Amino acid sequence: MKIEDRGYKHPDVLVSTAWVAEHLNDPKIRLVESNEDTLLYASGHVPGAVHVDWTKDLNDQIRRDYITAQDFEQLMSRIGVTPDTTAVFYGDRNNWWACYAFWVFQLFGHTRARVMDGGRLKWEKESRPLTRDVSNYPAATYKVSARNDAPHRVFRDDVRKFVEGGRGQLVDVRSPEEYRGERLHMPEYPNEGALRGGHIPGAKSVPWARAVNPEDGTFKTAEELRKIYLDDQGLKPDVDTIAYCRIGERSSHTWFALKFLLGFQNVRNYDGSWTEWGNLVGVPIQKP
Repeated sequence: MKIEDRGYKHPDVLVSTAWVAEHLNDPKIRLVESNEDTLLYASGHVPGAVHVDWTKDLNDQIRRDYITAQDFEQLMSRIGVTPDTTAVFYGDRNNWWACYAFWVFQLFGHTRARVMDGGRLKWEKESRPLTRDVSNYPAATYKVSARNDAPHRVFRDDVRKFVEGGRGQLVDVRSPEEYRGERLHMPEYPNEGALRGGHIPGAKSVPWARAVNPEDGTFKTAEELRKIYLDDQGLKPDVDTIAYCRIGERSSHTWFALKFLLGFQNVRNYDGSWTEWGNLVGVPIQKP
């Protein structure tokens, strides 16, 4: 089904692999690959795509925070992106990291941004071309006044207010085993430092992968998404919503689905997520 026929609130935020194939040489478009495996780009990528390393390019190397406005300007200059360039993100793992990079770009106000539906998974399943040639573009001029976290990001004190005040909606997008406290990490992943298992009190368990079609990683239709989040879980688009996971990568995928595909009015990502909450002294956790 075509993206525009799926009933999304903002269908223009998604582009198909076919659309990307048609725009490989469009100077107004910059393809951005961002993966969990930072070595994957070198093994082959969509022709013309630049690599944004989530560990080095988006995260500050000293503080547990994202890069500064100045660092973002330097990144955009390096990959040849101006304020008028449309950045199209894709990545591995059904586009967690594409949505994560997209989300970070929103912190700096770069709203000319799209996500390639299905990411590398769909591109490769369709036998579309990959190259090992590193993409280089002329340096661009980019100016940012300041990073603005408030519309998109929450911190632990905001989450505490949700819990203590009993207001808003919390969505835990991790696996059911993590939610129940049976695991401190995803299967096949090492423990990233959380000391306790469980979930934030009151959080609904809606694993991120429920939003996508497993065969190609594309997003399900708006009707299917409404059943998952609204009908089955009772979430309301007009109520303040916080999504979280372990470090904010899976929850950025759910944030994207709720905000842009279903039109939730105020949904934010808690990137501290369980790695932070599971280690905090004096905060409650919940287990079934």
